[in-house]
Amino acid sequence: MITIDTLTDADRDAWGRLAAGYKRFYNTPTTAAEYDEAWRRLRTGDGVQAFGARLDGQLVGIVHFLFHTGTWTRTQCYLQDLYTDEACRGRGVARALIGRVAQAAQQAGATRLYWLTQETNLTARALYDRVAQYKGFIRYDFPLA
Repeated sequence: MITIDTLTDADRDAWGRLAAGYKRFYNTPTTAAEYDEAWRRLRTGDGVQAFGARLDGQLVGIVHFLFHTGTWTRTQCYLQDLYTDEACRGRGVARALIGRVAQAAQQAGATRLYWLTQETNLTARALYDRVAQYKGFIRYDFPLA
C-alpha cells in the first residue's frame, strides 16, 4: 500500500538518494551544499513544499512543488520535481504523488496545477498523458549567468 505524507527529518538520507536520482536523470549536477539548502527549504516551507511516497514504510518517491501567482489567476501550483525509485515504477507511486499535490493545490485555492518534462521522457509522459492534458507549450531558458 502506498502512503503519501510530508517528509520528516528522518527522511533526509532517503530523500537525498531520490533527489540525486532525479538530478542524474536530468543531467543537472548539484553540490552537497545545494542539496543541504534544498532540504532546509523543503523542511521549513521556504517557498517550496514536498511530499514523500512510502511502500512498506520505505521512502520510494518524492515530489516538490510550489505555489505562485500569475497575471490572470491568484494562485497556481507548479509541480517542480517528481521522482520514483526505479525498482518501484509502475506501481502507482508517481500517480499517487501527483494526486496528493492536486489535493494540496485544491485546498490552497489554486486554479492551475502544471509541470514540465523532457520530450524524450516517454515513461513519465505515458502517465502524464493519462492524468493531465498536454497543451503543446515549448520551454526556453534564457541564460542569466
